[in-house]
Amino acid sequence: MDRYAEVTRKTGETDIVVKLDLDGSGVCDISTGVPFFDHMLNAFGRHGLFDLTVHAVGDVEVDAHHTVEDTGIVLGEAFCQALGDKAGITRFADAAIAMDETLVMAAVDISGRGQAYCELPVPTERVGSFDTELAVEFFYAFARDAKLTLHVRELAGGNSHHIIEAAFKAVGRTMRHACELDPRVQGVPSTKGSL
Repeated sequence: MDRYAEVTRKTGETDIVVKLDLDGSGVCDISTGVPFFDHMLNAFGRHGLFDLTVHAVGDVEVDAHHTVEDTGIVLGEAFCQALGDKAGITRFADAAIAMDETLVMAAVDISGRGQAYCELPVPTERVGSFDTELAVEFFYAFARDAKLTLHVRELAGGNSHHIIEAAFKAVGRTMRHACELDPRVQGVPSTKGSL
């Protein structure tokens, strides 16, 4: 089964192409014009073992908000498409990722209901030139358009870079396990028969 999607989105603020292979090996080609965000998406793809291409051009001369949020939208749409009818998937998963003093937990339900709940207090407003509040904006957009329930919670942390990176790694790893095919699952893993 080919679990692949290619999604494009072009607006007055951004022009984004995402290619996603759920059953890849973590090969990433990321270019958004926002270097720290590139680093985070690379961590997401590599630890999720997704083959992921993200090419985005946005109005970063204003700030990175539109680029980060719209990339979340397009990546979410790609996951939704690549999962198809969701037959045979594991559906639920969680992971806790340690990064030095930081510990971040993520949990997901590929539920068909797009919502995110993030408790990710970051002690600084910026990491380099990256506005740290955009990490949560990305997760909100991603969960909404992937049509899944996502929880991201910082359990310990002190360094802003570590907190955000641990969050992206935790979400990548959690998505990997939730999207995996389980040979014991017959059809769609829901008592309703659809997700």
